[in-house]
Amino acid sequence: MLSSVLRGDGAVQVNIAIMRAFVRLREILASHKDLAGKMADLEQKQRRHGKQITEIFAYLEKLLEPPKPPIKKPIGFQAPKK
Repeated sequence: MLSSVLRGDGAVQVNIAIMRAFVRLREILASHKDLAGKMADLEQKQRRHGKQITEIFAYLEKLLEPPKPPIKKPIGFQAPKK
C-alpha cells in the first residue's frame, strides 16, 4: 500500500517488511492456538489423574489402618444370665 502511494524502492522494501511481519504474526498466533489446545488437553489429563491418585491414596490409608481386634468369645460353658 505504501509503495503504491510513494512509488519508491524504499517504500516497496518497507511494504514487503510489513507483509512479512503480518505473515509471521499470523504464524505465531496459529501456533499459540495449538499450544493452548495442548495445554487444555494436559489440564484435563491432570485433573483425571489427580482424582485417580486421590482415590489410590484413600484406599492406601484404609489399608494402613490397624485392623480391629476380633471379638473373642469366652472359652467354655457360660450359664445363661437371668
